[in-house]
Amino acid sequence: MSAVSVLGVRHHGPGSARALRRELERLRPDAILVEGPPEADAIVALAPDLEPPVALLAHVPGAPARAAFWPFAQFSPEWQAILYGVAAGVPVRFCDLPAAHSLADDEEHEEHDESGDGLRADPIGALAAAAGHDDPERWWEDVVEHRGDTPFEVIAEAMAAVREGHVPAGREARREAYMRKALRAAIKEGFGTIAVVCGAWHVPALAGPLPPAAADNALLRGMPKVKAELTWVPWTYGRLASWSGYGAGITSPGWYHHLFTAPDRPVERWLTEAAAVLREEGLPVSSAHVIESVRLADTLAGLRGRPLAGLGEVTEAARAVLCEGDDLAVELIQRRMVVGDRLGHVTDGTPMVPLQRDLREQRRRLKLRPEALDRELDLDLRKPLDLERSHLLHRLRLLEVGWGTPGQARGKGTFRESWTLQWRPEHDLALIEHAALGTTVAAAAARRARDLAGAASAALADLTALVEQCLLADLPQALPGVLAALSAKAALDTDVTQLMAALPAMVRAHRYGDVRGTSAEGLAVIVRSMLDRICVGLPVAVTALDDDAAAELLKHVDAVHAAVALLTEPPTAPPPPMAADAAGADGGAEAAEADGEGPAVETDGGGAGEADDGAGGSPRARWLGTLRGIADRQDLHGLIEGRLTRVLLDCGELADAGDRMSRAMSRGQTPVRAAAWVEGFLSGGGLLLVHDPRLLGLVDAWLTALPADQFTDVLPLLRRTFGGFAVPERRAVGERVSAAGRAGGTGGAGDGNEPDIDERRAAGAVATVLAIIGRDRG
Repeated sequence: MSAVSVLGVRHHGPGSARALRRELERLRPDAILVEGPPEADAIVALAPDLEPPVALLAHVPGAPARAAFWPFAQFSPEWQAILYGVAAGVPVRFCDLPAAHSLADDEEHEEHDESGDGLRADPIGALAAAAGHDDPERWWEDVVEHRGDTPFEVIAEAMAAVREGHVPAGREARREAYMRKALRAAIKEGFGTIAVVCGAWHVPALAGPLPPAAADNALLRGMPKVKAELTWVPWTYGRLASWSGYGAGITSPGWYHHLFTAPDRPVERWLTEAAAVLREEGLPVSSAHVIESVRLADTLAGLRGRPLAGLGEVTEAARAVLCEGDDLAVELIQRRMVVGDRLGHVTDGTPMVPLQRDLREQRRRLKLRPEALDRELDLDLRKPLDLERSHLLHRLRLLEVGWGTPGQARGKGTFRESWTLQWRPEHDLALIEHAALGTTVAAAAARRARDLAGAASAALADLTALVEQCLLADLPQALPGVLAALSAKAALDTDVTQLMAALPAMVRAHRYGDVRGTSAEGLAVIVRSMLDRICVGLPVAVTALDDDAAAELLKHVDAVHAAVALLTEPPTAPPPPMAADAAGADGGAEAAEADGEGPAVETDGGGAGEADDGAGGSPRARWLGTLRGIADRQDLHGLIEGRLTRVLLDCGELADAGDRMSRAMSRGQTPVRAAAWVEGFLSGGGLLLVHDPRLLGLVDAWLTALPADQFTDVLPLLRRTFGGFAVPERRAVGERVSAAGRAGGTGGAGDGNEPDIDERRAAGAVATVLAIIGRDRG
């Protein structure tokens, strides 16, 4: 006859984990059943070689949406049961509903939501309320986690009382039916002592005499089933926290890890570590601070009748003493210690798809270590190591593995990249999802790019962005197919705004192809063709626009203008890649990097540079000629006309900008249109008004002449326009206008009107200055 001990635990409870380990050592069971998917029985023996937190990942091949994780931390009772069983040579089996069933139908999750009542959702809350406590977490910590031993019999009795009258249904009923089925199988095999480790809620369903098997078999019969594969993947404490979406999570995994690993004097050790964290950030924290904070935490626990200071008490003590009331310092402790930045690790023997193994090898070779917290990484693309890192991160983005997020590069030059790295458990799932595309990251990314280019729904802007991605990721094998799809799409696209949205990415791709040494043959021809079609179609596109359409088109005009400037500007290129160990030896290269300059690299033979391309001059001349022709029209929206005037003025193509502004703000124009013209003209910045007194005078005179009701109508436009200026620009414009007002003029300080000087009030200061320099007033 088998002796069965059903040990109810709280998932991720350090007190439960310690008590469970001691209970298993006392029972010395012949078999251990653990709540979890039974398909993982084949890989449970890998557990001792893993570094938690880790998770079991179950997924359906070809269906990435059907996946589930079962996380384990070092302080998880189930993890301690697994470690004990493997070390003792005791069979460890998972006894929950198989992943093949739980992933088969989305209705499983819906039924789970409806299967229980309020008690099922929060049994600990029900027990805490019965004990007269309004904080379930604090009550559970006091009676279980902070105790030296967990009374499993008492927990079983309490859960039986909570579940009285509760009838399991839906997914809950099927889960418990399968748990009983697994327990019957273990008994039938003849194991003498069997330990069942499960959530405390399920203990009444498994303890005592089991119901007839026929009822459970009937409940499990006919369940949908899929092919599920399981493996171990790294997890993070940030993901383990309840706010990250895991239903059985906890809000303070770092604190629970500390309680499990430091059972003796946990308060003193915690606050000592908190002081060390603050010192690392340059905050002055002494040993006296630590001593006083420990005293305060213990005093608070005593006043509140707690057996041990909990997280609330140590946080309040840290805030008052260590942080001296600074919320930012408290937030640092919260992020670094209460939640924690721990990232688990799996071994090479863990089942992986080839794509995962290739990434693992590349991470080692390129010295890129996955981390749970954000880490800044600056790359110098002149160095072969950094260039390969850039290629890898861009390839992973094509595979929807967002390990790295590109940011604004520090310093000048196109050979600089800045990334923010953070590894998340979902990245492993994305790699598994794309495993069929190739066995290496490069091959899979190239195949992914070709598939995206071949999609019928691919828009022109998507294809141009894809070309840029292929160049950044160094995927020459994918470029021909992507360029062919782009050329075919561009030839058929008649929407000039689509062409304008697509051109900037194409120009960047052309430039990066030059700077990085990546061949992009045929790209220049496509860029030139797109720009020609934009120049032909833009005069029609600017006709009869309302306010919203004009603002939207203006964004495209500015983007194309910046792209044309980038196209005709010699790229800031690095010298030939240098060895990593000689990266700092080339003083000239470092000086070029600091200045943001470098030797120019010739563009490819496609004629996309400044030289005459035989089709109407250089790209810049073609573009500015188009804008000049449009700017002379009388039917433009004020926003468009003002912006084109400013662009042409900045490029040295206009000598009559003042006259144009005067006409735009004349009495024949409505105030709203005049305000829109000013908004477009000044959207390039306000320094022009500071340095051109005539233009400032025109704006000032127009504003002061507006009647009150018309001024109110145009005020939102003016506020938006001037609110976009930098603070120093606004201050300088205001000072110019103020100086002109004091002088009695209506413009800048340079209009010939000098401010009046009160010589009587200045006499004393003048006499002092003359005395200092040794002169008299005569």
